[in-house]
Amino acid sequence: MRLLVLGGTVFLGRHLVGEALARGHQVTLFNRGQHGPELFPEAERLRGDRDGDLEALRGRTWDAAIDTSGYVPRVVRASAELLADAVGTYAFVSSISVYRDFSRIGMDETAPVATLEDETTEEVTGETYGALKALCEREVERTLPGRALIVRPGLIVGPHDPTGRFTYWPTRVARGGEVLAPTPPERPVQIIDGRDLAAWMLTMVERRAAGVYQAAGPAEPLTLGALLDTCAEVCRTEAADSDARITWVDEAFLQEHGVGPWVELPLWIPSSDESERGLDAVDCGRAIGTGLTFRPLSETVRDTLRWDVARRAAGGSASAVGSGPVRMPAGLEPAREEELLRAWHERG
Repeated sequence: MRLLVLGGTVFLGRHLVGEALARGHQVTLFNRGQHGPELFPEAERLRGDRDGDLEALRGRTWDAAIDTSGYVPRVVRASAELLADAVGTYAFVSSISVYRDFSRIGMDETAPVATLEDETTEEVTGETYGALKALCEREVERTLPGRALIVRPGLIVGPHDPTGRFTYWPTRVARGGEVLAPTPPERPVQIIDGRDLAAWMLTMVERRAAGVYQAAGPAEPLTLGALLDTCAEVCRTEAADSDARITWVDEAFLQEHGVGPWVELPLWIPSSDESERGLDAVDCGRAIGTGLTFRPLSETVRDTLRWDVARRAAGGSASAVGSGPVRMPAGLEPAREEELLRAWHERG
């Protein structure tokens, strides 16, 4: 197939392009050239800016386009309209965040999506992100009816993740010592390795599939406790001197001390927040029914650790896990974690 990828050099896009080339597809990348210009020399590169400079796409045709970088409806509409007669399928990477209400466990693709009072808003914030993605979906479906593949991933994890929201846990456990974790260990967690998502998406594009699909895993329920146990098992192999000991800290204590869910303590959603209890418990049966599969969690943890070691080494640091100048964009700073653990142990 001849594939056009809008983006294609950061995280999921990188995995999509690598998988597509491995399958023998002809790949064209359209982006500004600001990230990973050395990647994928065998792919065609078109330079431009999807916000106002799409000229490089005019007069060309592809079997499918994969949009990994759309966040603003106006911008997505422009590319969808230009490509409507140039591609057979338009695959848009949306987000599980599109839904209006996460208080319900087991939501499927028919759940109502979030809306904006002012649909001209283009500022992407924690409050507008989901609704903007929903409006982007609408633009794609409106422009390419019956030819739009809308994918709503949960938390994408694995190598090359720029957010650190999953990477924090394997690297923190590998660093060893006393590790602060939020109760309860039975907290449900849903994640998907970017490589699994990329492989499934490409298969769907190859089938010229259309429709809306949630994509998160694993197939069997996963808890935070099980995830950290897996991190510990992998770390004993990857970092023999890891002596991590998990201390489960009451979430009321964490809230009292102003610990921020998700960003400062990744994968943590306070149990008291009923409005978010369904965020890690969506129904992905539709995608699984079409062939979405998940590699073992231990493989994702191992490969994430190895990638983190490699990038720290490339930055000039020692290659020990968790060392070096690469600052994690999410997670507790060591001094902050020590302070919290000390206060936890000293509480009356």
